[in-house]
Amino acid sequence: MTTKPLVAIVGRPNVGKSTFFNKIAGHRVAIVEDTPGVTRDRIYADVEWTGREFTLIDTGGIDPRSDDVLLSQMRRQAEIAIEMADVICFFCDARDGLTRDDEEVASLLRRTRKPVILVVNKLDYAGLNDVLYEYYALGLGEPVGISAANMLGLGDLLDEIVKLLPPKREDEEEDENGLHEIQLALVGRPNVGKSSLTNRLLGQERVMVSDIPGTTRDAIDTHFESQYGGRYNIIDTAGIRRKRAVEDQSLERYSVLRAIAAIRRCDVALLVIDAVDGVTEQDTKIAGIIAEEGKAVIVVVNKWDIPEKDTGTLEKFRKKVLDDLKFMDYAPVLFISALTGQRVNTVLDAVDQAYAQTSKRIPTGLLNDVLGDAQIALQPPMTGGRRLKVYYGTQISACPPTFALFVNDESLMHFAYQRYLENQLRKAFGFSGTPIRFALRERAKENG
Repeated sequence: MTTKPLVAIVGRPNVGKSTFFNKIAGHRVAIVEDTPGVTRDRIYADVEWTGREFTLIDTGGIDPRSDDVLLSQMRRQAEIAIEMADVICFFCDARDGLTRDDEEVASLLRRTRKPVILVVNKLDYAGLNDVLYEYYALGLGEPVGISAANMLGLGDLLDEIVKLLPPKREDEEEDENGLHEIQLALVGRPNVGKSSLTNRLLGQERVMVSDIPGTTRDAIDTHFESQYGGRYNIIDTAGIRRKRAVEDQSLERYSVLRAIAAIRRCDVALLVIDAVDGVTEQDTKIAGIIAEEGKAVIVVVNKWDIPEKDTGTLEKFRKKVLDDLKFMDYAPVLFISALTGQRVNTVLDAVDQAYAQTSKRIPTGLLNDVLGDAQIALQPPMTGGRRLKVYYGTQISACPPTFALFVNDESLMHFAYQRYLENQLRKAFGFSGTPIRFALRERAKENG
């Protein structure tokens, strides 16, 4: 678990929290759009200011009186951020002036007994500075005026944050010293149970869960440690929708980009599919992205508590999944129910194994023994009177395992024979859950 102090940005919807977050994070981390309710889940970013590191949490807007299911969950998410935070930045909008909702949020914050910085945003011109005085009425101390969009006053606000951070803990520098932290991306279509699975794995209410497709809009990072000492960062992503369904929705487009970006930066991808729907066309496309990026993968069949089952149902379903994902037949398939917790305890073990396989390195001598035996067992086919020769192989990288094969002529390597060699390597060394890549190198052009 990260030991950096946490700083939560809270406030009503549309007061500029995400704009500030993005300016400080240095890149577009949270979705910014001029629509209340755009930011839904907490988003994290590590920040450094005057030599002090802390983690900034962007939250959904708090609407104190709303009964809407999503807005009420956003409020719960902000409350969780407040509970976790060491320092709270309460954002208000200078253009709106002090509102009744601001007063209700301030009342909530005064009860936390946490250090609170009152931030009045959108002070875009000098005349608005007079508005600051009315915010003293909130009883949260001296307001700090900024314009996040124009980057005015941000340094002063960061100075105030650093002043209120708890004393530096010795273990803040120890994060890099332990085991490798496995980057784990949960991906799949909307509403297949990715957020429910995240919450089960963490044992806490970390991300919003509802039965409304598209609830999770941003990729969310959660660092944690298992009871057996394994370190993980779960990246819970927005559901990837069909392209035609998002062409005119910029918000959804950001979500798809984030999901793809999460796949690119993960070590292991959990492809979550729905046991009721089976493998859909969209699941196949997502699997294709994972394969193209060379990531280790586990197919997680969620909602396994729903289908009626008899002897052999599970194996039939597993065979159907791998048949539908022919290009990914190396993937382990787990059957779980995030709702009931059924078999969820097997997920992290499978993640550990998949990471061990994708990061595995094979000694060159052993590799060439297997390649030699493979060619003796099945000679490469002839093409135009010439036969492929594989002289030598060596592993050039891991994650995914990538092997350079030195051959007489690259054009003589048929896909079918390359697949045969891949299968021989899997038979000898395992590599369950990870793709294998080959890089062909011509040693010399020669006849025969």
